[in-house]
Amino acid sequence: MAASLWIYVQPRSSRTEIVGWHADAIKIRIKAPPVDGAANDELIRYLSKKIGVSRVAVQITAGVTGRRKHVKIEGVENTDVIAALGI
Repeated sequence: MAASLWIYVQPRSSRTEIVGWHADAIKIRIKAPPVDGAANDELIRYLSKKIGVSRVAVQITAGVTGRRKHVKIEGVENTDVIAALGI
């Protein structure tokens, strides 16, 4: 059982937060800059906290260097993720 979703990130924001939808992806503003993987680390930390899973359960499977990322979350279903994120 694993959730799979697309995330659109906006780095260097004033705070990390979910904005809503950006086409077919969930748009999340990230406080960290896109330098040395800091934005990816912040995204993983934020998602794991919001969803209630460990950080190792959240993996970026595509788009590591881009704004549009594919994320896989082990141990939960897509509906559980959408409910936990409040969108």
